[in-house]
Amino acid sequence: MRRKGEDCKAVGSPVVRAHALNLKDFSGKRMRLLGIETSCDETAAAIVERDASGRGTILSNIVRSQYAEHAPYGGVVPELAARAHVSHLDHIIARAATEAGVALASVDGVAATAGPGLIGGVLVGLTTAKALAAALGKPLVAVNHLEAHALTARLTDGLSFPYLLLLVSGGHSQFVLVRGVGDYERWGTTIDDALGEAFDKVAKLLGLGNPGGPEVERQALLGDPTRFRFPRPLLKEDRLDFSFSGLKTAVRLAAEQIAPLAPQDVADICAGFQLAVTEVVTTRAAAALGRFCAELPDAPPVLVVAGGVAANQAIGGGLRHTAERMGARLVVPPIPLCTDNGVMVAWAGAERLALGDSDDFAAAAKARWPLDSADMALGSGLGHGD
Repeated sequence: MRRKGEDCKAVGSPVVRAHALNLKDFSGKRMRLLGIETSCDETAAAIVERDASGRGTILSNIVRSQYAEHAPYGGVVPELAARAHVSHLDHIIARAATEAGVALASVDGVAATAGPGLIGGVLVGLTTAKALAAALGKPLVAVNHLEAHALTARLTDGLSFPYLLLLVSGGHSQFVLVRGVGDYERWGTTIDDALGEAFDKVAKLLGLGNPGGPEVERQALLGDPTRFRFPRPLLKEDRLDFSFSGLKTAVRLAAEQIAPLAPQDVADICAGFQLAVTEVVTTRAAAALGRFCAELPDAPPVLVVAGGVAANQAIGGGLRHTAERMGARLVVPPIPLCTDNGVMVAWAGAERLALGDSDDFAAAAKARWPLDSADMALGSGLGHGD
């Protein structure tokens, strides 16, 4: 990405010069963006249209999951994930264009996840996006994966800023105040495991399938949530952070004490675990909404939930009840758009491009990229093509 004081038009590479010269003013105009997502174990591409008023339409959404490749290992193997992206991404992009009825040459820009994520997979998607942008003479937008989650509700529900985001996925658990595109303030995060990771580790411990979250949820429906009283880490502390490592350890100890486990034991442990995390998440959400109302008294309180854990019905039900009690609106995008997908990347790219923000071909893939880092701000000079 370009840093302050650098002029991407002056870079020696003719490819980079052509890219910069082809960046036109998209403000107040219709645009179509190709989005590419390869940050973990989904190979995804989509085409999204943003009209002159800022409304979005999904023209295509192709996602290929890699569950079969990783199932024998009980989790995602980074090298296998990257190889699968290499093998399938070109075909996925072609399918996205065909489904949208849009020739790749007619898209207005190419967006790709540049991080955070498994670095090998991120490199595959970002490198492909750079090649396409160069070949087509289109702007490139290197998208923060977390920002893509944060902005999805503006596509699906037409939200205005500001709003509160609860991102709960396999790699992230955090509250973020979303003030605008590129303007984020993290209020709380996990100090150890993410919630989705905790679900997956509990599932593996109990011998359940992969992905673990849905399996734990299915077992919990058959169990007694009161049989095991698991800890609620940090529940009585004022901060908005999460901790799930100790809870995971408590589950392991309970399972070891009654081993060998009968099917009902597994169901009861899952039910107790799910009840504990639901109480933690809803208590934290109430506190976060309280802070939102106190700091932004003129803004209608809105809680957006994104990430794969948003599919959990028990947690979702608890959050709906919490939002109603706090007088807030709860927004959960359709579940296929809460998990990793190309639509959210394309939409984030369109939101940025509409504000004149793009990236040169020096944009780097990042394994870590906090949403509230300094280089997220529009106009910071990082990745701002002009």
